[in-house]
Amino acid sequence: MSDGDYDYLIKFLALGDSGVGKTSFLYQYTDGKFNSKFITTVGIDFREKRVVYKSSGSDGTAGRGQRIHLQLWDTAGQERFRSLTTAFFRDAMGFLLLFDLTNEQSFLNVRNWMSQLQLHAYCENPDIVLCGNKCDLDDQRAVSEDEARELAEKYGIPYFETSAANGENVARAVEVLLDLIMKRMERCVDRSWIPDGTMRSNGHSGSELVEPPTQDKSKCAC
Repeated sequence: MSDGDYDYLIKFLALGDSGVGKTSFLYQYTDGKFNSKFITTVGIDFREKRVVYKSSGSDGTAGRGQRIHLQLWDTAGQERFRSLTTAFFRDAMGFLLLFDLTNEQSFLNVRNWMSQLQLHAYCENPDIVLCGNKCDLDDQRAVSEDEARELAEKYGIPYFETSAANGENVARAVEVLLDLIMKRMERCVDRSWIPDGTMRSNGHSGSELVEPPTQDKSKCAC
């Protein structure tokens, strides 16, 4: 795909405490590599990847492939950058919420991140995938899989144990989030929650296809 050759521009935001592995997770997804020497993200950064999404019909058959340009935004986890990172929440369509399986406090702080999302995202129940990262460090584990799954079930969101080091479940977590977003767009009649520029038609920006935002934020469009 060339630079402008895609059907949808989808923005995901990676969130979580500092040091949980957000940058390494995104780098593993886009480049298939792990760098143990990443420095702490300052403010905001992003990575990009092109994928083809095929929705499945009610009979289980795959539909026409949609060309997706993914922008994966990497946010700083430190409190001093919080006002900057929350400013990006409304433009994101999906969220990867990470915690460190070897750091119990990062897991406990998931509740705080969920509160921030409910307050600042495009609606009160945006599409989120929870990731317990660093599952390769099993001998240092501080959070059980049962604990994490129980929390995910409480919020009604998918949960994956991931490893930015060896790639375990990294692509799967992003694929599930993309599937949630695409299905939300398919079933929406009111598309005012979709950011301008998300959809493209014959190379033109999809802003023409999206009505201006008018709905009450407290009610998700679909």
